[in-house]
Amino acid sequence: MDAIALPSIAYLARRAQREFDHHRVPLMGVMGAFIFAAQMINFPVGNGTSGHLVGGALLAFTLGPAAASIVMTAILATQALVFQDGGILALGANVFNMAIAGVWAGYLPYALLRGRKAGVFLGGMVSLLVSAGLALTELMRSGVRMPPAVLGVSIGLFAISAVIEGAITLAVVGALERIQPDFLRRPQGVGRSATALASVAIALAGLGVFIASTRPDGIQKLLTSPAATWITSPLADYRLHVLSSPFLARSLAGLVGLLVVYLVCVGVSRVLEREGT
Repeated sequence: MDAIALPSIAYLARRAQREFDHHRVPLMGVMGAFIFAAQMINFPVGNGTSGHLVGGALLAFTLGPAAASIVMTAILATQALVFQDGGILALGANVFNMAIAGVWAGYLPYALLRGRKAGVFLGGMVSLLVSAGLALTELMRSGVRMPPAVLGVSIGLFAISAVIEGAITLAVVGALERIQPDFLRRPQGVGRSATALASVAIALAGLGVFIASTRPDGIQKLLTSPAATWITSPLADYRLHVLSSPFLARSLAGLVGLLVVYLVCVGVSRVLEREGT
């Protein structure tokens, strides 16, 4: 999957350069931070599992699919390298599933339905279903036992998560359009919608972890043993381990992650802007 993901992202970076709009430089950082924060908030979906917003479709609607793939890759890399979430060995698969296939599959209904609400909702649904379907297939090819009953339950839970993803995506897009009309169609700098997203991202990263479900997500539920850990990050599991207070350890880790993702996404956008001119 690394061998597929790396050249794919390199190609999409070149495409993003050709299509780049300098008005969206701040927005790439804000959207990356918002999606990172939203992914930290798990919600129960049944059978002892939880789900969370993936956000590939939302990124595609606001940034365009090529730039969205780059931002999602930055988020996944930060999660793996800084927070030990997902892991290095699975990074290529996660990038392909969520940053490439998930982003572009989610953008397709939106483009076909010309940005209508149905396209926004279906885009969110399809994005998650494609990403989850690929992950299940890869796990089975990797030797993870998945009896028919377990597979059926997993598909059902992912279907529920997909509906929730579509509903959240539609709600966020609707809120952004109400705050700043025609937000998705016109290039934006740091406008009212971007400011609102940044405020929500800070709240989610700093406080949202305390309302998030502690249940494992659907993929984690299928795995019986964790992968080996070569080195431990001071921010592993979204905790700042040098602090003794659980509240501060989790809250500050979320805010540090938010800042890291924002800076990485803005840095990437500056590179795309400079090389695209």
